[in-house]
Amino acid sequence: MDQIINLILDSGRAGIDMALYIMLPIMVVMLALMKLLDAKGILSWFSNILAPVTRVFGVPGLGIFAMLKLLFVSFAGPIATLTLMDQNGTSRRYIAATLAMVMAMSQANATFPLAAFGLNLGVILVTSVIGGLSAAAFTYYLLTRNLNDLDTPELEVKGSSPEEEKKTVMQILGDGGQEGMKIVLGMMPMLILAIFLVNVLKVTGAIELISALISPALAVIGLPESTVLPIVTKFIAGGTAFMGVTIELMNQGLITANELNRMAGFATNPLDVVGVAVFAAAGKRVGQIIRFAVYGALFGMCIRGVLHLLIFPV
Repeated sequence: MDQIINLILDSGRAGIDMALYIMLPIMVVMLALMKLLDAKGILSWFSNILAPVTRVFGVPGLGIFAMLKLLFVSFAGPIATLTLMDQNGTSRRYIAATLAMVMAMSQANATFPLAAFGLNLGVILVTSVIGGLSAAAFTYYLLTRNLNDLDTPELEVKGSSPEEEKKTVMQILGDGGQEGMKIVLGMMPMLILAIFLVNVLKVTGAIELISALISPALAVIGLPESTVLPIVTKFIAGGTAFMGVTIELMNQGLITANELNRMAGFATNPLDVVGVAVFAAAGKRVGQIIRFAVYGALFGMCIRGVLHLLIFPV
């Protein structure tokens, strides 16, 4: 019993340190800046400008808005946009393509904290766009080509409400910072639980069994046995848990920055049990196309993964 209590306390200290001293400052600054860009209409303007180009890949203007929210805000950022697409009669093919794109790309709440440990943020953003648009096109033109929906007129992406626009710059930055704090505080339980899971697996020897089963496949693409745990954790518990476990292992010197960048193409995305469940609940019509989006996202994730293996050789 004493050993369990010690594991809980050690996990709690590691999780709180990670949240307060790494994630909190990064997320507060990023959310404040994104809130300001949103309030000033820059995000909506950018989405409307790019819409004619991304529509070729099956992604409407609202889809670009969802992309930006994911890349620069958090995993939960695109949910409101997907709900709006569900309610305003957007074609299910557009919804499926947008969702596939989102699930194949990297979420800010995992990538920005990992950037402090050597994750190449520029490469992550570029491969996210390539993988995301590939997933969208694959879903739109192949997987959902038989979905017959009446195309409704595409709505122009709008910025913040008039109330938000009336606020001063400092008020907007303050609101964004508070949202960043809420995200970090909401992630703390998952961080602590993820680190606790890692410690339990180590103590019980379960990680050795998992490593024996998966490490041969990872060795083929040049990933060491130490990457088994974060990858397994990611697809079961989500990106936040993956980030927590990865940072803990990097602090112990078990994973290098190059190894982090090599596995990032496969692991920094919302395509996991938690992510699929959350996105499927965004609306009835979103739930109807979730399987197509998952298949498309897998295609985009594989493209991203291969790109990272090529860009970051062993």
